[in-house]
Amino acid sequence: MKIATWNVNSLRARADRVEAWLQRTDCDVLAIQETKCKDENFPWDLFEKMGYEVAHFGLNQWNGVAIASRVGLDDVERTFLNQPVFGKGGLDEVQEARAIGATCGGIRVWSLYVPNGRALDDEHMPYKLSWLDTLRSHAEGWIQADPEAQIALMGDWNIAPRDEDVWDIDYFRANALTHVSDPERAAFHAFEEAGFTDVVRPHTPGPGVYTYWDYTQLRFPKKEGMRIDFVLASPALAARVTGASIDREERKGKGASDHAPVIVELAG
Repeated sequence: MKIATWNVNSLRARADRVEAWLQRTDCDVLAIQETKCKDENFPWDLFEKMGYEVAHFGLNQWNGVAIASRVGLDDVERTFLNQPVFGKGGLDEVQEARAIGATCGGIRVWSLYVPNGRALDDEHMPYKLSWLDTLRSHAEGWIQADPEAQIALMGDWNIAPRDEDVWDIDYFRANALTHVSDPERAAFHAFEEAGFTDVVRPHTPGPGVYTYWDYTQLRFPKKEGMRIDFVLASPALAARVTGASIDREERKGKGASDHAPVIVELAG
C-alpha cells in the first residue's frame, strides 16, 4: 500500500500534473493541501475516473484540504473537534479549511494544512500554536484509547523541526523568521512525545533534503529549500512502513507546485 501527501498550491491549476502523478506512481491514498477551491468547483471527475473516492473541505479560494483514496473512504470529518478559529484582533472569527480526516484501508488519514505563523509577533502565531496543541491533544488521546490504531497525520506542517531542514539556519535566525522558532519546534516535537513518528526522515536522511522551495529568488535551482511536509504515524502504522521518498522531480518544470509530494510505502 502506498500513501502520500502533497501541497499542490491550487488543485485546479495543477489538475493535469496531479492526474499524471497519480497514474505514474500508483498511489493508493493521497492527502492534498491548498486545493484553493470550494466543493462546488472541486475537480471531482479527475479522481473518480481513475477509481478514487474523494472527500474535500474547501470554503473559499484559500486553504482547502482533500483525501483521495482507492482503498475506501469512510467516516469523513471536516475539521477536528474544537479546531481553533482565526479572527484578527479577536474579531470576525472564521473556521478555516485546514483539516480533513477519513478512514482509508484501515488507516485513519488526516490531511493537514497547518497555519503559517507569518511572523513571530503576528497574531497568526498564537493561532498556529493553539491549532497544533489542540490537534496534538486529540492525537495523543486517539493512541491512548487504542494503542493499535493506525493513524497518519499527513500534510504541510509549516515547521522545519531541525536546523538541517532549512538551507541556512543562520539566515533564518538573523532575520527572525518563522518555521524554526522554539515554540513552533516544540509544538511539532510534542506529537513525537505523544507517540507519533516521522516515518519519512529515516529513508530520506541528511541535510539538503527538502519538500518545499519558494518560487522567488531562484530557490529551487539554488537548492534553497525547507523540509516542512511530513507524515507522522502512530506506533501501529509506523511498524508497517517499508520505505519512503520525496518526489523532488515533481517540483521541476512548468506549472509545478512549490511543494514536492512525500510518499510512504506500507507492508500489507
